[in-house]
Amino acid sequence: MKRHQSKKVIVGLTGLAVTFIFAIILFLTLRPDPDPFRASAVKNPPFPSLTYGIQAFLWWDGGETGLHLDWVRLMSYSHVKQTFAWRDIEPEKGDWQWEQPDRILNEIERRDLRLVARLGQVPQWARSDEGDAQTDDSSDAPPADMADWGNFCATVAQRYKGRIAAYQIWNEPNLSREWGDQQVDPAGYVELLAVCSQAIRQADPDAILISAGLAPTGNNDAIAMPDDVFLDGMYQNHFQQYIDVVGVHATGYAPPEYGPDDAERDGKGRWFTFRRIEDLRKIMIQYGDEARQMAIMEFGYTTDPVNPDYAWFAVSEQEQADMLVRAYNYAIDHWRPWVGLMTLIYMPSPGWTPADEEYWWAITTPDKGHRPAFFALANMRKVCGDFVIPQRADDSPVALGLEPAPLCP
Repeated sequence: MKRHQSKKVIVGLTGLAVTFIFAIILFLTLRPDPDPFRASAVKNPPFPSLTYGIQAFLWWDGGETGLHLDWVRLMSYSHVKQTFAWRDIEPEKGDWQWEQPDRILNEIERRDLRLVARLGQVPQWARSDEGDAQTDDSSDAPPADMADWGNFCATVAQRYKGRIAAYQIWNEPNLSREWGDQQVDPAGYVELLAVCSQAIRQADPDAILISAGLAPTGNNDAIAMPDDVFLDGMYQNHFQQYIDVVGVHATGYAPPEYGPDDAERDGKGRWFTFRRIEDLRKIMIQYGDEARQMAIMEFGYTTDPVNPDYAWFAVSEQEQADMLVRAYNYAIDHWRPWVGLMTLIYMPSPGWTPADEEYWWAITTPDKGHRPAFFALANMRKVCGDFVIPQRADDSPVALGLEPAPLCP
């Protein structure tokens, strides 16, 4: 009788042990991953996290370069992204025009700011489509001869060695309009990237190289390819050997905290979120590239009430200010150090009018006005690695321009 009871006890204990083990396994399976984006893998990142940058239009700015850069400095932003258009620097083969880039770099350096140069915008003489497509700032096309493209990249890097902090090589190649109105081609972009990367590395090996920011889009057709599909294609063609940082775009279609899973749950595309870059980070991890940093080359929120392609997700000016500050705070709390540079759009071109969709993304206006976002961003707390610029009061000496604004190191 006692022996029988012992067996029951043993069986009961065994059952409890099995249940306990299954409970542990279930707990470990369901427990949130404490490092889902492998932030711990990023060592010695090229950019402090975060690095605060803004895209400006200083080339043909009607003499507003100094004013706009003073505003950038007042905001405690350290980096300015400016397009170095091939068509402006070498409008005809061998005809090099250095007046504007020299002037811009001199003005940036006078304020202890750093330049991120976006390379692209092929001149008509060098285009593979023989110049049939548009040649405005919203279009581009791959060059007919990669040797000409490599020579352009090398010549810029040689002239400005040690003065350009980083290069963004091309922009949104997953959009047909940025690829000569042809079918977009990840392999073709990687070929173009490789030529430019090798030329810059030979001329200025300390410059940071960033791949093209990709446009978040729901299209997968002749017009565009989704950014995640295109990035996967770039990895299949081993693009990572040619860059230091992966470039992405984070358009403000929704509040910063709204994630891809939320969008999918609500019947929207995963691309419809500021946090879309988390999906792209997972692709980096999938390819074993988690040690590499990511840079957001464009992000913002539009207030556009005019252009139908953008008005459907527009916010008020006050909402724009609030969303942008929340976006930075979200990045500080969740994306460091794997996101380094964050490039805001825009410090505007003086020629923009309300008919231009870019006008409504900007945080200042071409007539020298300031939207609420300018003041909110200037005065917000900034976290740059271990260095913190505290939030400042609207009437503080720095905010009023009476004392120099601090910059991240």
